[in-house]
Formats: sequence, structure tokens, C-alpha cells
Amino acid sequence: MRIEPQTISHLQEWLGNTETLQDTVTAAPVRALSATLDRPDPLPTTGSFLPELWHWLYFLPHALQSDIGPDGHPKRGGFLPPVPLPRRMWAGSRVQWLAPLAIGDTIERTSQILSVTHKAGRTGDLIFVLVEHRISNQQGLAMIEEHDIVYRDAASPEDKPVAPIPAPIDALWSKTITADDVLLFRYSALTFNAHRIHYDRKYVTEVEGYPGLIVHGPLIATLLVDLVRQSIPGCTLSQFEFRAIRPTFDIHIFKVSAKPDLEKDPTGKTIAIWAQDHEGWLTMQATAVLS
Repeated sequence: MRIEPQTISHLQEWLGNTETLQDTVTAAPVRALSATLDRPDPLPTTGSFLPELWHWLYFLPHALQSDIGPDGHPKRGGFLPPVPLPRRMWAGSRVQWLAPLAIGDTIERTSQILSVTHKAGRTGDLIFVLVEHRISNQQGLAMIEEHDIVYRDAASPEDKPVAPIPAPIDALWSKTITADDVLLFRYSALTFNAHRIHYDRKYVTEVEGYPGLIVHGPLIATLLVDLVRQSIPGCTLSQFEFRAIRPTFDIHIFKVSAKPDLEKDPTGKTIAIWAQDHEGWLTMQATAVLS
């Protein structure tokens, strides 16, 4: 599908569009994600610290069933621009923590469309939407997140795969992950994510042209941060960013790895983190900064 200039102009009418949602940091989703990640965490109680990135358990989309599109996402339009390209992915995020969130907090998220850009890629047109989320609790602003969404055309037999990048081989900490369809279902249910690429094998292979179910980008990012939490007990993060490089599929194991980035930060507070597939190719690149 070719994106015409007038379509880009129309989509850019969403620039500055805002949305404000309220929620409460409850304990049940935290218990459920601990179980999903196979973590024997203490039961959370009021005042318990919410681990970094677990805010993705809240402010969930609640589209009516009649408003769900053929890919499982809510139909286009509303807060996000109605991009006419069929494939959509969470390409990356940058998160800054200003104050911790805790069980029992009343939270508010104000989101704003910062940019809508078009790029002619190797496999066709790409639309990038940049969204900023500002999350507050009773004490004020607690977190700022930038969220990169990319839209692509449908798969074509002429598509050529992106040249793979070898993952680093000097990890200090690593963990192997078996991302089976049960894990993907549980994470989809926890985040109320109906995108069919994560649980509908017939759809993802026959319609979107992938070899298997796609592991959620936010799940991989959460596993990256969880590796740091396990490797440096008691640590907290002030910043985190990740960029998706290649899809990860449930048909093979994958690995998450990390090491202090001493070249960038001799204090050891900057941690290089990455995910790689079963062949050793880089699938996600990330950086965490410890408080």
C-alpha cells in the first residue's frame, strides 16, 4: 500500500492529541505477573514498591468487542491516528522514573501524540507515531515515558529479511527464556492485549506471514529489567530505554543478557542489556541507569 501525501497530512492532524486516564495500583496484577515470570516474590501489600516497567499492567485498553479490528487491536482512530497500514508494533520506549509507584497509589496518565512521521523503508512505507505518557500519583509526577509505534504494510513474498546483527558475547549475567504459547497467553491476558500475533498461530503465520507467535516487545523488555533486578538485588532504576531489532518467536528459546557498560559509565551504574535469539542474533537492545 502506497501512502499518499494527503494521507500523511491527515494523520498529522492528530499531533498534540491528548488522552487522560485514571487507575489504581492494585496487588492482583502484581501477583499475577510474578507468577508469570516464575518469581517467588513476597505477596504485595499496600505500600509495596511497584517494580520498574510493571506500570504496563495498568491503564489497559478497554475497547468494546464490537470496536476490535481484524488483527485484535482496537479499530483505528480515536486517540491514535487511523494509520491505514495493517501491521503495528511497539518499536521501543524511553522511560524516566522521578519517584516510585507503590501498591495502593491512585495514578493518572496523560498521553500526547508528539509526532507522526513517514519513511519509505526497504519493504515499503512506514509510519512512526511517537507518544509521550506522563504518569502521576498522589505526590505528583512520577514517570515520563516515550513510546515508539511503527506501522508497516502487509507481508509480501518479495520482502527481504533485515540483515541480522550478532549479539554481544561478553555478558556478565544471562538467562535463557522458553517463551511458549502459555507464557504469551498469560502476558496477553495480564495486559488485556488482544493482538492476534501473540496467541493466534493460524493468523500470525497465514495472514501476517511470520513463522510463529511473536513474543511481546514489552514482555522482553520486562524480562531484561528483571534480569538486572535478579543480578543486582535491591537496585532501582532511574532510566531505561529499549529498541526492538528483530522479532522473537515462540518456536525457539531466546536469551536475555546484561553487563555494566563501563566504557560509557565507569561508576557501573549504566547497564547494557540485550536479548538474542537461538542463533545468537540481536533481537532487542536496551540500557538501564541505576539510581
